[in-house]
Amino acid sequence: KTLMGTYCWDWHDTQDDLRPNSTKGYRSMLNAVIVPYWKDRPVGDITPLEYDAWKKSVKMSYSDAYTKQLLSLFSRLMNDAVVKYKLRAESPVVVQARRGRYRKPLREKKRNMRMEVLHHLACNAHTVWGYTGWVYIWTIAFTGMRPPGEMYGLRREFASPNWPASDPDPDRRSEGLERYGSVHALRVEYQHQYVKGEQALVEPKYDSHRTLVVPPFLHDMHAALLASHASPWVFPSMQGGPMLGTNFRGPYWIPISCGAPAREGLFARPEMVPVEAMAGKRIYLLRHGHKEWLDEDGHARVAVEARMGHELAGVEGVYSNVTPGMELRIVETLQERWERFWASGPWWMPLSPTPFPVDHASGS
Repeated sequence: KTLMGTYCWDWHDTQDDLRPNSTKGYRSMLNAVIVPYWKDRPVGDITPLEYDAWKKSVKMSYSDAYTKQLLSLFSRLMNDAVVKYKLRAESPVVVQARRGRYRKPLREKKRNMRMEVLHHLACNAHTVWGYTGWVYIWTIAFTGMRPPGEMYGLRREFASPNWPASDPDPDRRSEGLERYGSVHALRVEYQHQYVKGEQALVEPKYDSHRTLVVPPFLHDMHAALLASHASPWVFPSMQGGPMLGTNFRGPYWIPISCGAPAREGLFARPEMVPVEAMAGKRIYLLRHGHKEWLDEDGHARVAVEARMGHELAGVEGVYSNVTPGMELRIVETLQERWERFWASGPWWMPLSPTPFPVDHASGS
């Protein structure tokens, strides 16, 4: 007879194996949808019919992605109520074979990631954010790092001009120096996120710590960028602090992707033309584009998935291994792609890093 309003929060407080973002997301969904609807209903009295009625209302009220998250969380609550806490005999969430008319899942429409589009984004980013913005765009596109967490969490000691010699772990430093003596590489070691309201360095998503070889042109960009500032972060905000805490979408990504009119005065800047292929799209699609390039260039699947921070399942994952030769080939194809683009020019490129002194975190 424990009420759902009590059980949900008791359950939430016992979850000690979740990442900070998962904990925050669960609390939000409980507070916004699940608890208000079910709070006065005893856990053991919820029937499959009641669950189906709620499921239907959720589907009618929220996006497909949010609905999927809500139903998954509710299912987990009910499974734990059965298996762990013995609050009911069986779950009201009954999974059946598909019934009714088949509906093809909606997928986000994507275009092939073209270098012209990236160049346009990088030029706008330079106008908004200086040389840091220029390098930020090219780094996501040519490493596949996850924005924002992994990009925000890239620290100076793990950037290719310093790593692996600067790695604080002596074993990893020794292994890195031996393996990456002839190519440049950076280390994805952290995400920068809020944990209980405080900024903190946490593990990458899925514990996907990894080393990413980088083409020479990108290494040179990072060297120039690091020489232009003293921040511990590779990509400081316009004001010089960490990117975490800024309103990236408002003052950064919207003008970069959607363009912006010219401004005069203290914060003067020229007009920026919208990037048609990316206007209204997520910056995360640059990571998707990197995966497309790797596939297009025919790289080994194990090397592609490892670079993206994924693990191969089953026997293939057990027997496969990323070799130095695979990584060298990735560097070569990425550098070749860069050089082909610039040979098709002329294309504009900034001459030197020019830090931008003002942060628009307030969105103004």
